Amino acid sequence: MARIGFLVNPVAGLGGRVGLKGTDGVADEAVRRGATPVAPAKAAEMLRALAAKPQARLLTWLTCSGPMGEDALNAAGLGHDVVYRCQPPTTEEDTRKACRAFLGRGVDLIVFVGGDGTARDIASIVGSVVPIVGVPSGVKMHSAVFGLHPESVAAILADFVGGHTATVDAEILDLDEDKYREGEWVVRLYATAKTLHEPTLIQTGKLMFEAATEEDARDGIAEYLLEEMDQAPDTLYLLGPGGTLHRVKQRFGAGGTLLGIDAAKGKTLVAADLDEAAILRLLDAHPVAKLVLSPIGAQGFILGRGNLELSPAVLRRIGLRNVVVVATPDKLRHTPDLRVDTGDLELDREFAQKEYLFVVQGYREMKVHPIRG
Repeated sequence: MARIGFLVNPVAGLGGRVGLKGTDGVADEAVRRGATPVAPAKAAEMLRALAAKPQARLLTWLTCSGPMGEDALNAAGLGHDVVYRCQPPTTEEDTRKACRAFLGRGVDLIVFVGGDGTARDIASIVGSVVPIVGVPSGVKMHSAVFGLHPESVAAILADFVGGHTATVDAEILDLDEDKYREGEWVVRLYATAKTLHEPTLIQTGKLMFEAATEEDARDGIAEYLLEEMDQAPDTLYLLGPGGTLHRVKQRFGAGGTLLGIDAAKGKTLVAADLDEAAILRLLDAHPVAKLVLSPIGAQGFILGRGNLELSPAVLRRIGLRNVVVVATPDKLRHTPDLRVDTGDLELDREFAQKEYLFVVQGYREMKVHPIRG
């Protein structure tokens, strides 16, 4: 029987849809803005998928009390031992204490539900003693220990029980959230940890692309999009985060964010740094809309990493046919597949059923690129 330490960060991802770009230090503000928990649903999704597999019977679960793991395992009907008891509201110190308890009980693997901050806290205690695998539930997930989706983690665990996984070193990366909220993207390497090697199920670390030719490609993409806006003056364009789309925003002459969701109409910026509620209000006023996104380098995610404001409700209002993907040729060469993790399994499947998307990679230059759920 494999011994699994299972930990849920109850506030992970809480700040995403309300535009806080993270939850570190702002959980109370996220709740004040109307945020609802994300992590419990992600934990339930992974455990449901795992419970349907015969290998689930070969796992022994060690966990934390209440919302840090016990509640999710109870709901899934999976037996477990509570080895660490917490008192809400939980903190990063609870995560670290739980990991010490897991190590003291000789776990073979730690599975956690959270984001990069949770991964950092776990790695600070666990180091390379046992592998860790994350169920993606944060606002930002650049580290190379996360499954692509909750269902992917269930598949990884099934393979782990069967002895079909290797252990590899993985980078623990995290974004400075204070700088992120100020519009500055600072991703740092904080640690290395062990994880399970499943190339089709585990995401890679974020790659940055800054070659000189990137500038020309970004200018070409910007020129193409601005021309499209000029030809469709009644269409609202929602522009996602990242350097490629920031080049477009800079051409407006004022406003626009590097890391937020901004809106433009008729080549004029009409709103900046929108949360989910503000986007939905804009869509009420502007029913014809397009969403322009750029993938995270190497990982390939266009949705579900760093842009949780784009909720399933927003995406369904816009329509999949109105999602436009842009990427420079160099980034695309290092990105085998486009991916989505919308938080809605049916919506993820609808994207995957397309099999391929057109990607704008320069001025009137497009490439067909595969997409997976």
